[in-house]
Amino acid sequence: MSRRIVGPFNRVEGDVEVQLDIVDGVVREAWVVSLLYRGFEQILRGKAPADALVYTPRICGICSVSQSIAAATALADCQGVKMPPNGELATNLILANENITDHLTHFYLFFMPDFAREIYAADPWYPQIAKRFRAISGTASQQVLPVRAQFLHLMGLLAGKWPHSLAIQPGGTTRAIGVKERMQMAGILFSFRQFLESTLFGDQLENILAINSSTALQNWAAQFPWQHSDFCRFLHVADVLSLDALGQSDNSFMSNGAYLIEGKPLLASGVWRGGDLSPLNPAAIREDISHSWMAQHNQALHPYEGITVPDADAPDGYSWGKAPRLESRVVEVGALARQVVAGDPLAQDLVRQSGSNVRNRVIGRLLEIARVVVAMESWVGGLQQGKPYCNQAPEVSEASGCGLVEAARGSLGHWIQIEKGRIQNYQIIAPTTWNFSPRDAQNVPGALEQALVGAPVRAGEKDPVSVQHIVRSFDPCMVCTVH
Repeated sequence: MSRRIVGPFNRVEGDVEVQLDIVDGVVREAWVVSLLYRGFEQILRGKAPADALVYTPRICGICSVSQSIAAATALADCQGVKMPPNGELATNLILANENITDHLTHFYLFFMPDFAREIYAADPWYPQIAKRFRAISGTASQQVLPVRAQFLHLMGLLAGKWPHSLAIQPGGTTRAIGVKERMQMAGILFSFRQFLESTLFGDQLENILAINSSTALQNWAAQFPWQHSDFCRFLHVADVLSLDALGQSDNSFMSNGAYLIEGKPLLASGVWRGGDLSPLNPAAIREDISHSWMAQHNQALHPYEGITVPDADAPDGYSWGKAPRLESRVVEVGALARQVVAGDPLAQDLVRQSGSNVRNRVIGRLLEIARVVVAMESWVGGLQQGKPYCNQAPEVSEASGCGLVEAARGSLGHWIQIEKGRIQNYQIIAPTTWNFSPRDAQNVPGALEQALVGAPVRAGEKDPVSVQHIVRSFDPCMVCTVH
């Protein structure tokens, strides 16, 4: 047996390290270490409640909109204010713009470049994949970066800037949209759809969304040569490298639900375990800190009761991340979880056939791109000229509330308690906190720690490529994890 430390990782947000016990060329156990503490929960104590809209987006420059919406939703819960229809649509468009940008960035700039590593140089597919996806110099990044920049112009029209906009408020959004700007947004989405259909998928979005099983996906891909599109290229590499057998977790998924239309989510909330769907009960969330570098308390606590006090000398601690659990169990969050919980037939069939794994997590993200872009087109069309975008919210001096949203990487929750007009307690559980949690008091590993078990390590590998694939398949955001 050998013990190996891998990290810090490049092409992920923030600093993460994994410690591996390796036996006979296979990972036997893994520990995930969040390396840096930040302390936003301490910063927020004693501040005016509305300050959460300023501070929390600074947790991350990639998913600042998600943090804004979680904070605004928590404040709206305290204030009892609802958004007007235009506010809901504009908020959805802003969040979708950030989430889809994140998926695109992850696929082209973070995940696919791993297949351009020299370790694959002997594989027959390597020359074409390396030419297409090599970091910085690959043809894909040169093509995608201008598309990504143009797509983000939609953010400028709706939110003024990205990241760290203040456009999202508890009662809606601050920026009303005129006819000319709505036409600009429709043009941006039309251009983005053209890229998706010509380059990423090589087919109409509606045809991608009509694929309803793993067999149908195989039949769809078999129509084309594997170089037909970037999705086809990924499916080919995933098949020859058996990525459906790599990075398995225990197939329990959670989603807070996303994109409200008249109060109902486009992507439903819920929990999927063993093929069964059930409603999400946020009251059953607890955070365990038995293996965190945190001042210890006797039991796992709900976020309303949560305590976040750093203690670098905590016994048994090995990470600045906490261990959130739902009904005392590990759950995986992210795009695959969202699609499974929302009832996408392809995502559910993929999970039934091969579980949660590297291939299916990537497919989940790409499916979500197609699904949400189609929805965005309808949301732009639904904006009503001359109607309000924001309702005013009264200030409150004593209240508590939560904001549950879906960031690109998965379920994000903010819990706030207000006393005497000031923030008495503020707790955050980010998507990567769920996926990259350390062990809990029962010594149960988190989702990534489970997924790394069984990863093959080739002779002489210093940074096992299988571990790189598994870690990046979750698209971790460590700055959000340690907030």
